[in-house]
Amino acid sequence: MKKNLGDKIFKGIAYVFGFSILFLLFFMVYEMYQGSKLSMSEFGLGFIFQKDWNPVEENFGALTFIYGTIVSSLIALLIATPISVGIGIYLVEVAPKWVRNVVGFMIELLAAIPSIVYGLWGIFVLAPIIAEDVAPFVDKTLGQIIPFFRGPSFGVGLITAGIILAIMITPTIASIAKEVIMTVPNSQREAALALGATKWEMIRMAVLTYARTGIIGGMIIGLGRAIGETMAVTMVIGNRPAIAETIFQPAYSMASVIANEFTEASSNLYLSALIEIGLLLFGVTLLINISARLLIWSVSKGVQEVK
Repeated sequence: MKKNLGDKIFKGIAYVFGFSILFLLFFMVYEMYQGSKLSMSEFGLGFIFQKDWNPVEENFGALTFIYGTIVSSLIALLIATPISVGIGIYLVEVAPKWVRNVVGFMIELLAAIPSIVYGLWGIFVLAPIIAEDVAPFVDKTLGQIIPFFRGPSFGVGLITAGIILAIMITPTIASIAKEVIMTVPNSQREAALALGATKWEMIRMAVLTYARTGIIGGMIIGLGRAIGETMAVTMVIGNRPAIAETIFQPAYSMASVIANEFTEASSNLYLSALIEIGLLLFGVTLLINISARLLIWSVSKGVQEVK
């Protein structure tokens, strides 16, 4: 009887801990919804598609910040994905064990660096390089063909934020890519090599084809991380509430506008608009992470079925 009673108590405590996460999630959504009701009633769905942001006239729209968030995150994803997949392939398929341990540790160390440090590095190191070297070169070459790549640059802007985000999400995508590639059965590799494939052909046809869904899941998790990043982006994106016409122009993200202007909100409508932006950011990040987890779960399920 004592054992049964202890099991029941333990089971009840476990249920409390488990459902506390759902309660906190619901509580956060409820509080943000309550705080943004004034903005919702004032602007409706037009809040998402309106690009004006004028606190003086209390005219608010989130399109500018949504654009800056999406474009900077996509730039980061385009830069980080091939590098991260390459790291995963190298660690699993090429590197000796001692190199794998050292590089894996360095990747984890990169993920542990505070975002404020990335922001400072972006301001004092990366921004001058972008302004003096990268922007003029891109403007004279690719910018002559595609207007989105034209300069000039002051150092801060979409491309700077995208590069900083790419560095920050590379450890996440690389770690997931490595774990997914490690789940590929050796029989897949052996079958490809037995048919006369080279090492690269084996990796391309057997390994990457098998692991692509999990790698996509890692990309989506990295995208969610990039979308929600605040301080590093705030320091290098330029914080200009306008839609940037080129990657070198300053922009604004949803997380940045909340961090910069929340303490300065001088009216209830202003504060409510910022909270609604936070609610939109929360919803987008949550959906992205759920999608990524579902993709990774599907890969794990497929591996178990193969075994």
